[in-house]
Amino acid sequence: MSENTIHNQPDPSEPGQDDSAASADVVRLDKYRQPRPDTPDADPAGAGVKPGEWEAELPDSDAPEAEGLTEGDPVDSPREAYPPSVAEWIEAKDKARLPVLPDWVKLPDQRKAVRKWAVRHYSTVAGYHAVRLPCIYTPKVLFYSPRGAWRWSAAVGRWVFDSEGKSLRLAAVAAEDAAEYLKLSRQRNDRVRLRGVLAAFAASVGLSAALTLYVMAPSWLLLLSVAALTTALGVVGAPADRPLIERAKVTFRKRKLSSDIVIRAHEVAGLTEKDQNIAFPRPIGRDGDGWRVVVDLPYGKTFKDALKAHGRLASGMDIAPTQLFMDPDETSNRRVSYWIADRDPLAVPSGKTPLLGATRVDFWKPFPWGVDERGNPVMATMLWLSLLVGAVPRQGKTFSARTIALAAALDPYVRLYVFDGKASPDWRKFTKVAHRIAFGIVPKNGFDPVVHLLTALRELKADVEDRYHRLSELPLHICPEGKLTPEISRDKKLNMPLTLFVVDEVQEYLTHPEHGKEILSLLVYLARVAPAVGVSVMTSTQKPDDKACPSELRDQHQARFALRVGAYQVSDVILGAGSYSEGLDASKLLKSHKGVGLLKGMSDDSGIVRTYLADGRDAERILTRAAALREAEGTLSGDAAGQAPAAEASATVLDDVAAVLGKGEAKVWSETIVDRLADLRPEAYGAWAELEPKPKAEALSAALKPYGVATEQISRRIDGEQFNKRGIKRADIANAITERNKKLGDG
Repeated sequence: MSENTIHNQPDPSEPGQDDSAASADVVRLDKYRQPRPDTPDADPAGAGVKPGEWEAELPDSDAPEAEGLTEGDPVDSPREAYPPSVAEWIEAKDKARLPVLPDWVKLPDQRKAVRKWAVRHYSTVAGYHAVRLPCIYTPKVLFYSPRGAWRWSAAVGRWVFDSEGKSLRLAAVAAEDAAEYLKLSRQRNDRVRLRGVLAAFAASVGLSAALTLYVMAPSWLLLLSVAALTTALGVVGAPADRPLIERAKVTFRKRKLSSDIVIRAHEVAGLTEKDQNIAFPRPIGRDGDGWRVVVDLPYGKTFKDALKAHGRLASGMDIAPTQLFMDPDETSNRRVSYWIADRDPLAVPSGKTPLLGATRVDFWKPFPWGVDERGNPVMATMLWLSLLVGAVPRQGKTFSARTIALAAALDPYVRLYVFDGKASPDWRKFTKVAHRIAFGIVPKNGFDPVVHLLTALRELKADVEDRYHRLSELPLHICPEGKLTPEISRDKKLNMPLTLFVVDEVQEYLTHPEHGKEILSLLVYLARVAPAVGVSVMTSTQKPDDKACPSELRDQHQARFALRVGAYQVSDVILGAGSYSEGLDASKLLKSHKGVGLLKGMSDDSGIVRTYLADGRDAERILTRAAALREAEGTLSGDAAGQAPAAEASATVLDDVAAVLGKGEAKVWSETIVDRLADLRPEAYGAWAELEPKPKAEALSAALKPYGVATEQISRRIDGEQFNKRGIKRADIANAITERNKKLGDG
């Protein structure tokens, strides 16, 4: 058969065959065969098909219909390297294959780092011992060498006189076994005779060598020999707990982990059955500064069971709980991966923040925040979320949050709001870059930081509402999906930059007697609604209880970061209900774990973060560079640029209240006035209108109090029923306006 034909009838080329009949039954396949990618004519003229592309065309009326073939149909099936399932399997196997050589051998930068470490380490060790040789090691040798000589001579004497067999001979005497005693005595005599000869010979050889060395050897060799002998005797005579040579480096307790230790740990933790034990799907091996162990629990046991037995497993392995880390396996619910650290990795400082070496940061991309328990980088992002940070005092809560704010400061197109409820020095340098900033809750020199916070919250709430409207109205070529993009956020004309609103020690503001409830309402709104338009809220507190930081605010934070707390209940409050059952318990962190916390919600994975450190000087350096960036880009604004906020609602509240009072209304309930104010100026009073009736009245009362306007009980009868509510008098408002205008005129 020809390579390019299919025969249903005899070959028409043979004599006696009818050409017309043959043409009906013989189909030429040359023009229907798909060119192979590896042939020179893989894309012949007029084919219109590139290698690897297959086109099916509709049947042509003139095309032959024999065998159901149509022009454009491929005859040869497409050739692939592997089927998709096999390719995925091979890719998975490639990932699981361990490298032949470690990275520090193959990669030039890592080889350089290891070389630098070796030079630095061994030069330090050599210098350490060289300094101590004349003043510490030499006196020790001279002091311990007589004791060493005595110990050595006593050991030789015990060996020569067969002291190790003395207990056996005494036992034979006690048992009155004469035959055994005589046998042991003869054996001892033979040993003593032989060992005495050997000892005498060795002593004579040693003495001869010493005399020869003394007479014939140069003085430097004699001194070297004496020093070597004295050193050897000093090492023998040194106490076991006080070695002759000190350690130049503290070595941590490290042991080789065996399968017997792992099995014992699971047995004492109750994770094994009578007829089932754990299995090891892969060998135990080193993994960084620790051991990697993968086990299959007995059938019926799960990762959660191992998580609950964390403390017992650590005890069974004879390590601290902070050295044992667990990870689930995607392939099986009973497979657990353990990483057992050589020492507590959480007590090791993570080092200085890389932001010190960064010229600028793109806040649209993840930035370095810290490292995990194994030293792997942990990247943070504040896009489309709000973050709650909680911890007991002096555990690094403020420094951890400040690192995120420093990253935001290095992006000149990020607008920063910073408010510190405890008025500490930690946030003071942010005055160089912050759009709005204030410290503490106590008014000073005519400036009220709480009112400034309230003004900023109202200002930002109006901005968020405006962003939603403007994003929905932008053309599709600018805003394809109605969402904020990097280009939109950096367009100064649109004025919708990424914004980070930071409130440290938020409980101080939330418990404010006058403005606390309105601040809470505005923060809840921003944490819930604002992230979708590029405004992120980060709050931190040391009192995450319902009174100081209510759940209605905590629940709006998508991401949580809990440093050390006092109890697992508090950890659950910060990280969210159910976190303890997932194995996330910040109360297990130790006091020495500064800046270490559990992160949840920022990504799909939850885990430990050892945040980078940026102390006061580091923060000042970064913020100085950030201020220069903003000046160069023309994005320095607000308080940092000396621009005062727009007029506050409280400054015009008298005029607004007067405007909503109807003709002939001498007394009006406060909640009624608030509803009217919200209709008049929703951007200023909309948050009040969302409150319950009583908080509404309290918010209005707090706003009018600086002007000397007090509320009082106003009684009204509605449908025959008497109601008493707090309200204001028209006369009081008029008097307050008159008094204010008089003061302004005098000024």
